Amino acid sequence: MAGKRAFIIRIFVPLCLVLLTSCSSSPPTSTATPTPTHVVNRPTPVLSPSPTSTPNKTPTHYTEKVLYSGRLRPDDMAFDKQGNILFSDFYHGTISRINSDGSVSLVISGIAGPEGIVVLSDGTMIIAEQRTNRILALAPGSKSLSVLRVLPGVPSGASCKDGVDGIAFDPFNKTLIIPDSPTGAVYSLSLDGNTMKLLNSNIVRPVGAAVDSQGNIYVADECGGAVDRITPDGKMTKLGGFGMPDDVAFDSAGNMLVTDLKTTIHALVRVLNGSGKHQTLASKGFIEPQGLLVDKNDNIYVSDDYADKIVEFLPA
Repeated sequence: MAGKRAFIIRIFVPLCLVLLTSCSSSPPTSTATPTPTHVVNRPTPVLSPSPTSTPNKTPTHYTEKVLYSGRLRPDDMAFDKQGNILFSDFYHGTISRINSDGSVSLVISGIAGPEGIVVLSDGTMIIAEQRTNRILALAPGSKSLSVLRVLPGVPSGASCKDGVDGIAFDPFNKTLIIPDSPTGAVYSLSLDGNTMKLLNSNIVRPVGAAVDSQGNIYVADECGGAVDRITPDGKMTKLGGFGMPDDVAFDSAGNMLVTDLKTTIHALVRVLNGSGKHQTLASKGFIEPQGLLVDKNDNIYVSDDYADKIVEFLPA
């Protein structure tokens, strides 16, 4: 038996080693197949601003701070090159500045109903003059206004036929966005005032304007209860659900902010990017919320020309 076992071991063990070596040198075969990747093109919701690739940083709570309260009646607002807030006062015919120490300085006076303000990169201030339906320019350091453009519309005392109100800067085309309220039209205007192009018409009363991160133009239709979106190729969509929208702006997450001055609403409204859901961020204490401004930290500024104040909303 011992000799037989030795013979079997001499024959069997080398054979197993050969088989094991053969098995270990063969590559493994996988039966798994890669999961296919599907790209889904989702349509933009009708009641939503255009989507943005910016990560969602939407604040859920704000703290409120009165930035200005006094005898002036702040309307539209803009940041100057130093980051100070400029505001128009339709009733006093002035543009003023809130300084870093909280004091207020007069910048220019003698304007026939100043409304929207845009500050260009060189510091030139563009001002919408409502009573004359003109666009004015104030060069840096100057105390003299020049007329950039006289708009086609003729202001009147008829309902929803007041002159130009809010204006905006289009960074994609380096032009001004000018809603001509008496005619219900919206134009792009070259910075030298020489070239004006019709973007859309048939808006009841176009007032405040803004441009989103994709170049879409938004115009508040105060008497039409909507915000009109004009795409770069000229298509217009009405975003409803408002009372009397006066101004429009965007935060860094692509959410649309709107001041609604209808008496029963008088609120700061946020329209969530993607879902289109309307949220009332603030209404208490407002009489007629007008101007709207958002800074790089998503602080929101709202002016009220009847409560005579500017309120700052800071993300908590």
